[in-house]
Amino acid sequence: MTRFFDEHQHETIDAAMARIIPSDGGPGAREAGVTEFVDRYLSGLAFIYAKPDGSGFLELRGRSAQAWRRRIGALRQQYEEGVGELDRRSGERFGAEFRRLSQEGQDQVLAELERASSDQEELQEEKATAGYGGAAQPGLQEPATETGLDFFALLVLHARQGFYADPVYGGNRDAVGWRHIGFPGPASMAEVHSGEYSTLEYFAAERTDGR
Repeated sequence: MTRFFDEHQHETIDAAMARIIPSDGGPGAREAGVTEFVDRYLSGLAFIYAKPDGSGFLELRGRSAQAWRRRIGALRQQYEEGVGELDRRSGERFGAEFRRLSQEGQDQVLAELERASSDQEELQEEKATAGYGGAAQPGLQEPATETGLDFFALLVLHARQGFYADPVYGGNRDAVGWRHIGFPGPASMAEVHSGEYSTLEYFAAERTDGR
C-alpha cells in the first residue's frame, strides 16, 4: 500500500533504491522495505517521532507541525522532480522510463546523476570559498540537513536510513539491515528509553596507541 507515491513513482524509486543497496549476496533495499520507509515518511506527520514507550507516534502540533509540513512539502517536491529527472535521462539515453531499464542501464543513469551531483557540490564549495574567503568546511561539520541535499544525495541518505533505522519507522523490515551487520537490536524503543537495552558493547573500543 502506497501512501504518497503513485504507482509510477513507487516503482521508479524502488528501482533506484535497489541499485543503491543491491541484493548482492545479502539483503538489499527491497528486502528492507526502503521505498516503503520513504513513502511513509513523505505521507504526512503521522510517522515522524516514535513514542519512547513504543506505543505509537507522537502527535505534532503548533509550530513543530508547521515546520514539519514545510519540510515534508519540500521533500515531496524534490522526489516528484527527481522521478521526472530519472525518466528524462533514461529517455534521452535509452528511450524508456527508468523503471523499465535493465539493472545495467539503471546503473548508468544513476552514475550520470551522481556525477551531476558531484559537480554541483564542487560549485557550491567554490562559491562558499569565494564568498567567505576561506575553505569550505568538511561535509560532516556543516550544519546541513536533508533539505539541503540534491536529489541523488537525498536518495543515498534515505536508502541508508531506511536500511538501518529502527523498524518502527517502516524500513529495516524484520531487522534485516541490523542482522546483516551482526547487530541484534532492541525488541522495541521502549527498552532503549528505559535503559534496559544498551548499545555500548557495539561501539569500537578506545585506542590505546595514542592515535
